[in-house]
Amino acid sequence: MNHDRRRFLLGAAATAGVAGVFSDSMAKAEDGRTDGAREGNPIAVSTYSFWRFRENTRLSIDKCIALAADMGFDAVEILEVQMRRKDNAYLQSLKREAFVAGMDLCAMSTHQGFVSPDPQRRKANIEKTIASIELAYKLGIPLIRVNTGSWGTSKNFDDLMAHRGIEPPLEGYTDEDAFPWVIESLEQCLPTAEKCGVLLGLENHWGLGRTPEGVLRIVDAVNSPWLRVTMDTGNFLENPYSKLEMLAPKTVFVQAKTYYGGGTWYTLDLDYARIAAILRKQAYRGYVSLEFEGKEDARAAIPKSLAMLRRAFAY
Repeated sequence: MNHDRRRFLLGAAATAGVAGVFSDSMAKAEDGRTDGAREGNPIAVSTYSFWRFRENTRLSIDKCIALAADMGFDAVEILEVQMRRKDNAYLQSLKREAFVAGMDLCAMSTHQGFVSPDPQRRKANIEKTIASIELAYKLGIPLIRVNTGSWGTSKNFDDLMAHRGIEPPLEGYTDEDAFPWVIESLEQCLPTAEKCGVLLGLENHWGLGRTPEGVLRIVDAVNSPWLRVTMDTGNFLENPYSKLEMLAPKTVFVQAKTYYGGGTWYTLDLDYARIAAILRKQAYRGYVSLEFEGKEDARAAIPKSLAMLRRAFAY
């Protein structure tokens, strides 16, 4: 057999092989199966799920990472106020432990409040947020959850929840006064966010973020690729699906609440297949992070929540 003929036959065989693999892949795709592609969104867990502001269950971040890996999560979201240490040696050890466990450190939830007529108080919260951005950068975390803050006129969080998250402004002010404070404060955080490569995800939390209109008004006014939306599925207490749908186009991170055993402040019966469909319409491929808020034993409820979210967010 001459060399030209041999090369032709080998080439034809290779082409046929590729075509066969391609047609087989297409057939599997038509059947709803995949060949190696990731099925669904990566599912994370917030360290908050192991703690829930209960001092007797306040686990260390490294312990939370280990538990998350054992339970089968893909990533961990760190609640900053849960951190006992912030020295660089500890931060780098967390990165090492997460890597060895095969876990991403995907986000960090921070707390700040820009809803105040006091410029010095807003400045202190801007500096606090910048410090959080830099902390996330040291940990290799690409996103921090940020809040608008609230008026602080409620007696405590229990009182705020008793009033369904609705809080009266300080005397002499309205919410309209507060929007520019929040917008200007977040704008001052953006240079550090861009320098560090850390996204700010404004959550539909409370305060001005209690409604989708409030969240989007701030994000649209800032108009930066470094400020987007963290969607919390459990923070719209009435008609959640239409409100979540409003946020979906600008969502870059999702916090998914579950309430096995009944919630501490309230319980929502959320349809996660419906929520997943809302996000899928926007081609959302990012993380879904569990925030377990129920009274059931976390050792049973967290794996149960993971299984449910895996099913809901599978493609």
